[in-house]
Amino acid sequence: MRKKATLPNKGFVIALVLLSSFAATLSCIRFVVSGSFRYDFLLWNLFLAWVPLIVSWFLYVRTPKGLIWSWPNFALFSIWLVFLPNAFYLVTDFIHLRRTSQVDIIFDIILFSTYAFCGIIIGLTSLYLVHTSAIKRFGAQAHYLPAAVLLLCGFAIYLGRYLRWNSWDIITNPFGLLFDVSSSVIDPTNHPLTFATTLLFYGFLGLLYVVVWQAIAALRNNKN
Repeated sequence: MRKKATLPNKGFVIALVLLSSFAATLSCIRFVVSGSFRYDFLLWNLFLAWVPLIVSWFLYVRTPKGLIWSWPNFALFSIWLVFLPNAFYLVTDFIHLRRTSQVDIIFDIILFSTYAFCGIIIGLTSLYLVHTSAIKRFGAQAHYLPAAVLLLCGFAIYLGRYLRWNSWDIITNPFGLLFDVSSSVIDPTNHPLTFATTLLFYGFLGLLYVVVWQAIAALRNNKN
């Protein structure tokens, strides 16, 4: 009989939904007060952030005994990997923050911070689901997975923020994307920003994930 996968705590999921709803509510309040859609892109980016979490949940449920490669699972993993950087990308939206006469700057700081925090938590949770599923199948070797994935996320954030590529461009414009990726990798001396941005986010997200991983491990040990 197929073993049922252990899903994230229901209360945690509800809290994450409430946090995302709070972010969306702040956007609505800002529109009502200012009548401006200045930061409406935050809602779209938050929606994209939820995509990898939902996909990783499906993948986790499909592999209760560990990550097993099949065409459906490979498709889900690929979609997850392509969309995961969108969750962490929300942190970079601070680049759009400006003092305006529409609302107080403190409100906008809380607005951006809420979205950024949502993105980080959603992204790390999604990675945790795939990571733990891989551990069941591959053991200690699966610890290389988050390291590789977060490095790719750092590079993808660079592609999105500076070169303005989107996740779906892999399908709509693969050759253009491949050209930009290859030029950055083949000639690193002329693209210092590529490696600086990639490593910056790799270190930032990697350390955050280690903290989350160790925190969960500590909580489990206390229960035992």
